[in-house]
Amino acid sequence: MTVRDTERTVGVKNESTVQEFVLEAFPAAQHLGGLLFLVHLLAYLVSIMGNTVIILITWADHRLQTPMYVLLSTFSFCECCFITTVIPKLLSIFLSGRQTIPFPACLTQAFFFLFIGAGIFFLMAVMSLDRYLAICKPLHYASIMNLRVSFLLVFLCYFLSFIFFTGLMLRVSQLSFCGPNIISHFFCDLGSLIHLSCSDTSSVEMYFFFVTSFVILLSLIVTITAYSNIVITILRLPSAKERQKAFSTCSSHLIVLSLTYGSCVFIYVKPKQVDRLDSNKEAALVNTVVTPVLNPVIYTLRNKQVHQALRDTLSRVRWQK
Repeated sequence: MTVRDTERTVGVKNESTVQEFVLEAFPAAQHLGGLLFLVHLLAYLVSIMGNTVIILITWADHRLQTPMYVLLSTFSFCECCFITTVIPKLLSIFLSGRQTIPFPACLTQAFFFLFIGAGIFFLMAVMSLDRYLAICKPLHYASIMNLRVSFLLVFLCYFLSFIFFTGLMLRVSQLSFCGPNIISHFFCDLGSLIHLSCSDTSSVEMYFFFVTSFVILLSLIVTITAYSNIVITILRLPSAKERQKAFSTCSSHLIVLSLTYGSCVFIYVKPKQVDRLDSNKEAALVNTVVTPVLNPVIYTLRNKQVHQALRDTLSRVRWQK
């Protein structure tokens, strides 16, 4: 038995189990708490409103009830749920400097963050495949993709995510925590939480690394493959105007995908989570604040078909009044 294992064992025997954790994300920026609160509150509201508009328009206009827009509206709903798991706590931290969270609530937040986040990654891969079929295989698109298939793919995304992370959270819940109880993050990040355990966490860390790497890298490979084929197809278009229009749309999609995958690879695809715990906070802000604001604009609100549906819906509302 190593010295570290001995110390952990003694700690488990001599100290009481931790009942709550303290979230302490940005102590150096505490004097800017009010300003940061307003900035992040505005970003949160913009993201929620933008994604809500996408959901409402998709289901209000029958012209948008196609596989592409079903996937987009599901993606928007998941984005709303995802940021709601962490942003309210972040806002309270900006106001008070630190926040306590009970152990069961901490595990619950960590689970939903990973569960919904993994589902979003799988959804992005499915959406990339949908665009690949529509652009590269237009004659076969209608026979492959329909509403039933799109709903089945959404269910599969979250079924896989649930299976992966339920097993992980069950293993984490069995760890012992005997202090310290300060998590240097703005939510219950599982890497930070595991690091605080006084149990032997080597197997849990490897399981965490394997699951997160599998989810991120699998969806990344599918997305890169799909968009590579899309780019090749676009380059073969005879019209320069059509190529420019297609590249304009794809480039904006790729910017958001690069931000999302880049930050998550930096955070999760490394076996030793403790190495960059401090810098993980800044990278996590990209996923929880920046990309949720950009996604509604880039994926849908720039779409002319959505603009027309929004105008028609507003016209119907005014006519009813």
